[in-house]
Formats: sequence, structure tokens, C-alpha cells
Amino acid sequence: MSAERRGFRLSLVTRWSALVGTLLALGILIALGLDHLFPGQPVLVFCACLLAIVPIAIITIRSQIQPILSLFRALEGTVTSYRDGDFSFSLHWPQNDELADLIAAHNELGKVLREQRLGLVQRELLLDTMVQNTPVAMLLVTNSGAGSGAIVYANLAARQLLSEGRKLEGHHLGEVLEHAAPALREALARGGDGLFTAGEAEDEEVYHLARSSFTLNGRRHELLLLRHLTTELRRQEVQTWKKVIRVISHELNNSLAPLASLAHSGAELVRRGQTERLPQILQTIGERTRHLETFILGYARFAKLPTPRLEPTPWDAFVGRLADQVAFRLAGELPSAPAWIDAAQMEQALLNLLKNAHESGSAPEDVELDVRRVQDALRIDVLDRGAGMSDAVLANALVPFYSTKRSGTGLGLALAREIAEAHGGRILLSNREGGGLAVTLILPLMPGSPA
Repeated sequence: MSAERRGFRLSLVTRWSALVGTLLALGILIALGLDHLFPGQPVLVFCACLLAIVPIAIITIRSQIQPILSLFRALEGTVTSYRDGDFSFSLHWPQNDELADLIAAHNELGKVLREQRLGLVQRELLLDTMVQNTPVAMLLVTNSGAGSGAIVYANLAARQLLSEGRKLEGHHLGEVLEHAAPALREALARGGDGLFTAGEAEDEEVYHLARSSFTLNGRRHELLLLRHLTTELRRQEVQTWKKVIRVISHELNNSLAPLASLAHSGAELVRRGQTERLPQILQTIGERTRHLETFILGYARFAKLPTPRLEPTPWDAFVGRLADQVAFRLAGELPSAPAWIDAAQMEQALLNLLKNAHESGSAPEDVELDVRRVQDALRIDVLDRGAGMSDAVLANALVPFYSTKRSGTGLGLALAREIAEAHGGRILLSNREGGGLAVTLILPLMPGSPA
């Protein structure tokens, strides 16, 4: 404590001591003056002294304590204001004592809270500006089960999508959806995330619905995000068509140019009467024509893949048909329960994968097929000990028309992926420890169950 502060505390004690001494002296004087009035009655003298001293003492003490009581009331008011979120108040205490330290700390706390509130307000303003201007429609709904939740928040994109720009807060989601596209109502009724289309065939719009639930202020809320994907999908569609056209044009040129040259050579030989080379020329033309036919049929098969017809298929017979067409080693035992698959489509997918395994540089005896049940799903692994794939190839191997083979079409893995997803499953690629590739199909055990 500083010398000035100690001095002030001493002066405060001195003032109170002087006050108490003065009152006592006054009491003594009054007692001496009243003693001759009430001889032999000290009690009456004492009571008379109290009647004279107590009012003076009360007035004096109150004048000293009143500023402290006012300060306490001010502190109570500022604390109440802090609780209500108002941090604009500060206090002043003219004395230089311990209460001054308390007031200084209190004012410093208010300053820190004001700065924090200002920072929060600025961040909230920035966040709200970003949310309002994002193209993703955002809806925050309370207790949205069965479409009965109240809309707590909706950004500009959501208002434009669902109510022509009008405010949505306070309305029930079910009432708003009565005027929305039927596809949106169906997507929300299904639950979970997914894609849906709205509008007529000529003006069809594609949206992605994402939803997440959480607790806010003790109540369950659901956040709905609707993202417009039409422009992006059309851009990707154009890029895909360009790639398809490049691949097909490249393959047609590689086949048609030699065919035209061979046809010209054959016609020239016939004109000269030198027909001994015609069988070789015709054989080459036939080989190139069959290659071109296989190439076109592969694209047609991928583009026209029908919806799978799921039927119970015994594994023994199914694997036996595969073994008649391509060599592989069966790892482990086959499941006893039949598989719910489209046998023709799944056979085509696994044939592509097994042929890829043989073409990977793996020894034929290292190509394996492993079928087993994993929890509530069916897992089919095609394993090899070839060269595996680099990270770049793994990232693009399932993309249609992507191929690292000189004469590959890039449709084998893409077709397998299309068949797996049509069955409600998925396909995974990973390099094996010790070399080689593992291609895994995860399929649901029963029709309609998630993989």
C-alpha cells in the first residue's frame, strides 16, 4: 500500500475516533450538567444523556455512510445492466481508498465487456451478411418432425425459393411447403440428404438437400440447406460430353483411317489384278471393324444400363459361372445365404474387375475373389498383386473415360461403379500392403437396405 493510501486510512480512522470522542465528551458534559437536576438518580441522568446524544450520533453517522450506500446502489444497478447486456455504465468514487480500487476494477471490467460486445456485434454482422448473400438456401427450423416445425431463420435465398422474397420467420414449415414444388416436399419427407429435381422437363432444376440436427437453447433444431446445382451440373455435363467426343473421335480416327487406307490398297490391288494380298487386307479390315464395334458397344452398355432386377442368387452357381470365363482363386468360404443381386449385371461388373486384375501385371494365381458378410452388408473383394495405382490414378480411376491403358476405354471401373450404386452399394479402391490393388464392392444384404 502506498504512503498516500496509508495516510488516508489513518486520517479516516482519526476522523471516526474524533467523532466518537466528541460524542463521548458531549455525553459527559450533559451528564455533569444534569447531575444537579436529578441528585441520587443516575439512571435518569443516563437516559437524559442518551436522548441528547443519539439523534446527534444518528445524523452524524448517516452523513458519513450515505455516500457508501449510494455507491452500493449504483453497483447493484450496473450489475443488473451487465446482466441485461448493457455495458455502457461506469462509476465514480471521489475518495482514494479501497473502494476506489473496487470501482476502478469494476469500470475496467465494463470496458472489457464493451469491447468484447462490439467485436461480437461486428462478427455477427459479417456472418449475417455472408449468410444472407450466399446462394445456398438456409432454413433453421424447430421441432421439424412431420413438417410441423416453426421457421426460426431463413436467408434471402430461402425466401426467394419458397416465398417470392417474403419473410419466413415465424411461419410453420408445413404451411410454407404447401406452396413449394412437390419434389421438395418428397425430399424432406424422405429424410436424410439427397438430390431432387423440380420444374418441367424443359426447365428442370436440380437441388441438393442437406440437413443436420442440433440442440439450441435447450430445444431441438434442424438446419436445412438447399443448394442449386443445375448450373454446375450442366457445366460438368458439357465437360463430360467434350471428353466423350474427344475419346470417340480419337478411337474412330484410329480405326477409320487405317480402314480407308486398307480399302484403297485393296481396290488398287484388284485394279492391277494382284489379288493374292486381298485376304490379308480383308482380315485386317475385319479385325479393326470388330474392335470398333466392341468399343461402341461398351459405351452403349454403359449409357443404357437398366435398373437392376434383384433376385436371390446362390453364390455357388454365380461364382461357378465367373470361373468358367476368367481364372481366379477363391479366398475363404462363400456365404450360405443367397445374394440379392441382378446376376447378369453383377457378373459383368466382376468380370471387368477380374480382367483388370489379370492385366495389372499380377501373376494369375495371385488374382483372388473374396466374398463375405460384414455386419449388415455384403463385401466382395477382387485382389491382385500387380503394380497397384498411384494417388492420382486412384483419385480418377472411377471417372468414366479415364484410362491409363493405351487401348483402354475407361469404362470398366466406371461400369462396375454404376452397377454397385444401382444396387444401393458403393465401390472402393485401395493399394494393398506388399503390393497390388484391392477393389471392394459393398452391397446391402437385402433390397432397399442401406449398404
